[in-house]
Amino acid sequence: MNIFKKLSSRNLFIFNLVFIGVIFGFLLAFLPFSCSTPKVRVQAQESTVVIPEDAFAVANGLQTVFRSVSDKVLPSVVEVKTVSVRRQQVPNFNGIPWDFFFGPRNNNEPNNNQEREYRSQSLGSGIIVRFNNGIYYALTNNHVVDGASEITVATKDGKEYSAELVGKDERRDLAMVSFKTNDLYPLATLGDSDRVSVGDWAIAIGNPLGEQFSFSVTLGIVSAVGRTGGPGGNINDFIQTDAPINQGNSGGPLVNIRGEVIGINTWIASNTSGGGNVGLGFAIPINNTKRSIDEFITTGSISYGWLGVNLQELNRDTLAELGLENRRGVLASQVFLGSPADKGGIKPGDFITHVNGREARSQQLLQLMVGDLRPNDIAKFSVIRDRAAMEFQVRIEERTEQTSSDHRRLWPGLSVTTITDQIRQSLNLANNAGGLYVTQVISGSPADIVGLRQGDRITSINGVNVSNLADFYRVLRERTAAELWFGMLRGDASIESLRFRR
Repeated sequence: MNIFKKLSSRNLFIFNLVFIGVIFGFLLAFLPFSCSTPKVRVQAQESTVVIPEDAFAVANGLQTVFRSVSDKVLPSVVEVKTVSVRRQQVPNFNGIPWDFFFGPRNNNEPNNNQEREYRSQSLGSGIIVRFNNGIYYALTNNHVVDGASEITVATKDGKEYSAELVGKDERRDLAMVSFKTNDLYPLATLGDSDRVSVGDWAIAIGNPLGEQFSFSVTLGIVSAVGRTGGPGGNINDFIQTDAPINQGNSGGPLVNIRGEVIGINTWIASNTSGGGNVGLGFAIPINNTKRSIDEFITTGSISYGWLGVNLQELNRDTLAELGLENRRGVLASQVFLGSPADKGGIKPGDFITHVNGREARSQQLLQLMVGDLRPNDIAKFSVIRDRAAMEFQVRIEERTEQTSSDHRRLWPGLSVTTITDQIRQSLNLANNAGGLYVTQVISGSPADIVGLRQGDRITSINGVNVSNLADFYRVLRERTAAELWFGMLRGDASIESLRFRR
């Protein structure tokens, strides 16, 4: 076959057709790349916004201050690690199931219960405030070390020291621990918490949530001062701050912009189950601790002044009933017989407004002011009695548990309130039912001895009718020098109490 016939054959035609199709496909595939516009590489540029030099200088200055405060205070902060040991009876089950089926093998055997030791650990914070003869003294919270069998302090440089409890004060939730070392640590500078104002910078330092976050520094402001209502009957007038404080910060310092300690971080208010920070942290004002520091070191205990009154904060309606509208103070509802208050002339029903010229804004603040007085101090108490201002000089005595809990001397030993529509409704009383409703009778007090009960309605004292609180306290002051008895309604019965002779 000649060449022409081969080229015109059917097989070769099909091959040529496929070959041309392949070449055409390659050309179409590369055509978009050859026709596309070449990419241009764009160089990224910095923002053209310029930070004003004066604003930058202010921010940089603050940053320098915060760094300096941290560097100044952190070496004085310690971790306070405690171990509490308790023992509990654990029954011995060695006889089971033998004893269950066949009874005890020997009834004369002693009790087979065994004691087991339980050890629990906790962590708090503290601040070094004193040094004397090779001993460092660190201030912390009582609840950090309360019940501890072992105490260890750790410093910022990673060293640990065995510590001892020097003293504690449950009423202010303060405690002091000591440790010995030849290493040198700086003492914290104590500020003046009376000069702290809302809006001031506040820096909290401590060991939140355990050792993993030890020696942390957080920043905020002073949110409020003079807060009361701390846990466990704490009588401090707290500094409130939004500087983040969490569990483990307790006992650590709250410092100002100068690196001075203005408070001891103590508790947080939280609506979370774990007690997490929500911007409501509270610190004991450092001025509340200065006397305690001295007494811890010198005597190991705290002495409190004692006035000898039971105090009651009044609501707006009761203030109006006593003619005390827009007045701030606390009612001395009861007075201990023979106490400094009694000797000085203060009577039940007196409305205490000032102590040595300082306003008694709340029950806790008044307790704090009296507690700060030393035994044998003479203090001036400003009171309102029957709408008249009066002053009394009182010689303060030392508070002891024995004197402050002797209810036999608590005069008169009960609390009363005017009967309101709400009380009438709850007791199914007539709309015109009168008298003074007894809200509390203190066990062992004169009122308890003569037979008063909670729920009684007092109508007279020593035969003199009383229909309101002002009458009640006036008659109590003026007509009960020798003896005391009450006329009252109990249910539907009108009765008279026993007589208490003073």
